[in-house]
Amino acid sequence: MRNRVPLADIVAGIRVGEVQRQAASDSLAPVDVRVLLSFALGLSRVQLITQSERQLTAGEAERVRALLARRIAGEPVAYIVGEREFYGLAFRVTPDVLIPRPETELLVELALERLPPGGRVLDLGTGSGAIAVAMAADTAHAKPDVRVTAVDASEAALAVARGNAARLLPRQTVDFIHSDWYAALPDGARFELIVSNPPYIEQNDAHLQQGDLRFEPPDALTDHADGLSALRAIIAGAPRYLVPGGWLLMEHGYDQAEAVRALLVAAQFAQVQSWRDLAGLERVTGGLLQVQRAI
Repeated sequence: MRNRVPLADIVAGIRVGEVQRQAASDSLAPVDVRVLLSFALGLSRVQLITQSERQLTAGEAERVRALLARRIAGEPVAYIVGEREFYGLAFRVTPDVLIPRPETELLVELALERLPPGGRVLDLGTGSGAIAVAMAADTAHAKPDVRVTAVDASEAALAVARGNAARLLPRQTVDFIHSDWYAALPDGARFELIVSNPPYIEQNDAHLQQGDLRFEPPDALTDHADGLSALRAIIAGAPRYLVPGGWLLMEHGYDQAEAVRALLVAAQFAQVQSWRDLAGLERVTGGLLQVQRAI
């Protein structure tokens, strides 16, 4: 077993490449060291290589030690540097929002495939705005008349999401609403597509006390119940806001697909199915609101 990160050895005069070699340990992954070192020194990944013999100043060494210490304590890298890439975009993140994860890109891809020109999208529980902004950015040129509405019950999260939209979108195509799911939506609001990555971890799940999850907002991770209550609420309210033929797509836990499909079938959605992420796990489930036929 390798030793813990020798923070005391990171002092003025140590070389960039030496920091990378020494800091990789049981406590820190090499990729984390690289990201934090790049952030501390203002260097790109390529520059870390080309300037591997560069010596750190006392101030730089102090910054690097502080960042590595925070990571050793368990703080997520995304919160330390204030940014996480998602769908090719650099989203700013704070402890007020869930850190965007690669598996959620599947939800974005499925939604974009089902979004018609001029379509209206509702993103429930937007958090950092990752899903809403990614969809708006992708459709900015091909489908410029698409409108996205993003809601969240947290004002702090909405502030982060609004900031990301302002930075990443060529023009404002996302409307943000402070709302507990559908509660504050305007009367008569209708959407061709509803998407959501809601809290779906069961309240007593041991993972909540492990790794990065310890630092993320609990209300964005767990429904404080059986893990399905938010999904139930989203499914129950969707028929009121979806146009006939509109899709509801939801991310969920790796072992919840069967339960979510059953909820959609019980709510009389059609074409109910689940999709697997790159790890082969059923990660997104959805269904289509049937067109009511005249009798």
